[in-house]
Amino acid sequence: MNYLFPIIAFISTVILVPVTIPLLKRMKFGQSIREEGPKSHQVKTGTPTMGGLTYLIPVIILSIIALLMVDDAYKMLVLVIVTVGFGLIGFIDDYIIVVKKDNRGLSSKQKFLAQIIVSIIVYFIMTQAITDIETSIHIPGTDINIPLGILFMLWIVFWQVGFSNAVNLTDGLDGLATGLSIIAFSSFLVIAIMQEEMAIALFLLIMIGALLGFLVYNKYPAKLFMGDTGSLALGGIIATVSIMLNESLLLLLIGIVFVVETASVMMQVASYKLTGRRIFRMTPIHHHFELGGWSEWKIVIVFWTAGIIAGAIGVLLGVL
Repeated sequence: MNYLFPIIAFISTVILVPVTIPLLKRMKFGQSIREEGPKSHQVKTGTPTMGGLTYLIPVIILSIIALLMVDDAYKMLVLVIVTVGFGLIGFIDDYIIVVKKDNRGLSSKQKFLAQIIVSIIVYFIMTQAITDIETSIHIPGTDINIPLGILFMLWIVFWQVGFSNAVNLTDGLDGLATGLSIIAFSSFLVIAIMQEEMAIALFLLIMIGALLGFLVYNKYPAKLFMGDTGSLALGGIIATVSIMLNESLLLLLIGIVFVVETASVMMQVASYKLTGRRIFRMTPIHHHFELGGWSEWKIVIVFWTAGIIAGAIGVLLGVL
């Protein structure tokens, strides 16, 4: 029966999106495009956003149902909490931007504090309710595990906050973050199955099914954007899955595009502050290629291809 969950997630999202788009348009929940961004993106102004709800809602509902069917219910519960927690932070941020017409959204301090709170809740559930959780960092491709002890809490906070923001930064082109998330989840799905972590595997199947349904409408030209509602949740989930499988460092490879996107922003800011010069035409780095003449679809395909290659290598290392 478990194989029905991703199918239901896909169908639910495919049905929910076209119902949601007119509603968002009537409520004027349209995307505001930054003036300092690429000029070609101005045509996207008004495209409905907060679309992350269309796949997060089916994922949450189906995962709660699945809680009653899996042996490791607490592992599924942790993933549901991360989905709800980071999704709610993104929803509030989107709401302020779209409804209150305040492009600043949540302040960086408010967002950071909220993410930390969710991460700490996750830490306590992991360590108190899950008996076989590894509080260490595994070095991919080796038998080496570095014990963290109390630092495990800081690692969870750092990893979840870091990757939730990394996916958020990557969500700048139609279908880019959605496709890369599907690739990353699929890679960890194989690892989860090899580790016989069936509760995590089932959640990943549900997530992949829902995202494939969303991609139908989010691919270029996008009819709906996921917004921070979707991107922050996806990043938090990917980070949590990597930690629960004790393959957090492997996410640096499997999620290499997310890492490069984030690194490009950090390098640009550091270079400008230190030297007054920019390394890239614009960051995140996908905008650098846009301003270099690449079409949006070409960038997405190239980045997806890089993600697939990295994911395949990551799976090979993860099953050694």
